[in-house]
Amino acid sequence: MDTMTYRLPLGVTAGITPFNFPAMIPLWMFPMSLVCGNTMVMKPSERDPGACMMLMELANEAGFPKGTVNVIHGQHEAVNFICDHPAIRAISFVGSDTAGKYIYERGSINGKRVQANMGAKNHGVIMPDANKEHSLNQLVGAAFGAAGQRCMALSTAIFVGESKKWIPELVERAKKLKVNAGHEPNADLGPLISPAAKQRVCDLVQSGVSEGADLLLDGRGVTVPGYEKGNFVGPTVLHNVKPNMKCYTEEIFGPVLVSMEVDTIDEAIDLINSNPYGNGTAIFTTNGATARKYTQQIDVGQVGVNVPIPVPLPMFSFTGSRGSFRGDTNFYGKQGVQFYTQVKTVTQMWREDDVTHTKAATAMPVMR
Repeated sequence: MDTMTYRLPLGVTAGITPFNFPAMIPLWMFPMSLVCGNTMVMKPSERDPGACMMLMELANEAGFPKGTVNVIHGQHEAVNFICDHPAIRAISFVGSDTAGKYIYERGSINGKRVQANMGAKNHGVIMPDANKEHSLNQLVGAAFGAAGQRCMALSTAIFVGESKKWIPELVERAKKLKVNAGHEPNADLGPLISPAAKQRVCDLVQSGVSEGADLLLDGRGVTVPGYEKGNFVGPTVLHNVKPNMKCYTEEIFGPVLVSMEVDTIDEAIDLINSNPYGNGTAIFTTNGATARKYTQQIDVGQVGVNVPIPVPLPMFSFTGSRGSFRGDTNFYGKQGVQFYTQVKTVTQMWREDDVTHTKAATAMPVMR
């Protein structure tokens, strides 16, 4: 008796991608789906669909069979089509909390497999024994790069003990970042995606000030010559932020670093584990025991030790957790293969007594 398990394609799959990484996120989805034997329907963000279309042109030039990867455009109607169409077996989504929860619920009700990467509030813990130069440089880059418009931005800094003395140096480094159009030389961070996004970021900064946070660096009034009407916000630092403040409870998705102080590593761990999100976190330390304690006790799906944005290489999986993810199988890596395939198990029995010939039969068949 033999029992064998096979992984087989699902059939038609779909991917819904955000504006902030219009090329990278589609590449999390359709190559893996197609390699597993499926077809894919992509719906890129309506704000910047061009990158996805360029990928489709490259796929066509590479010889992808026609119909294996397809693109539809739109907003709510396109999303509902994907969630409701009976031929679509699985949906991959990256984007906001509101959209992710909606797609997960509607797709699941319709019997589809759904993986949804959503919002985040990623914390960086700075220990007093950390390498100061490395830690501050990494923190500034991770907080303000891409104008903070990435789900793995290190948007919250927790200074433990005496490391709080480094905060003025952090602010000075942030001041040196150059705000400009993204295609201009030496630009460190570009504009936000829309006027509405800029207004939301500015409102959240103001809410922090109104609730008692210290505004150590205000980037709301930045003006970029030649782009005076652009959606620019410069690096902004809010300090002495409390867990109940709106600027902490909500994902800002802009170049804003909220900063907090605690006395011990245990307080930092408790604070982070009390936050509903679980996308990523980092600790900066030169103490191996501290790093081990942190990685073991922190309830976050992706952890960096002296690595500010711990996004894994493709042979691993993007393992955001808790409020940052809906579903039970994560993106790419081994879990990506599992998401885009279904399991079939075959159990078969062949008795030795049923063997018809033990050697070649040369005689004419006759009825016995």
